[in-house]
Amino acid sequence: MNTTVKIFFANSDILDYMVLRRLSHVNISWELTWDPVEQEYKREEGTFSGLLIDLINELATTKYPPKYHDNEDALAEYVRESLKWQIQKIGSRWVGATYGSILEQGGFKDIDEKNLVQAAAGRIQAAINRGQTHFDDMEKFHRQILADVLAIILYHRMDSNVFDN
Repeated sequence: MNTTVKIFFANSDILDYMVLRRLSHVNISWELTWDPVEQEYKREEGTFSGLLIDLINELATTKYPPKYHDNEDALAEYVRESLKWQIQKIGSRWVGATYGSILEQGGFKDIDEKNLVQAAAGRIQAAINRGQTHFDDMEKFHRQILADVLAIILYHRMDSNVFDN
């Protein structure tokens, strides 16, 4: 397990706000609690904390792709071709809709969120490679996209038993 990834998310001041708060329409309990003794977030019944902890652990064991944009592009291509959205890639950016909405809709075709997980792992590694070793310290735009990707993964993974952790 890559402890660097776990440290990347450790005791964040904004992770719950940026990732879980946007899911408050599903569950109003979106705040995370840090356990200083265990050095990890607490799994709290009736919250998304368990799903997020599991995702962080998964990301810590995921081999990051050399070009995470390829994973995001695959999702955008699905949206353009299958959903017929009027989006296009100009240079390195997708235009015609917000990037988060493109990734969210593309995620519905992403079996086991494979592309989304790869994109998240790649974004984390890219930040670390640039000396941004904690989520709170990431460059603002890239942190927002990573938060979008994490929230999308959690949304797609919740089921009727999500809050029985």
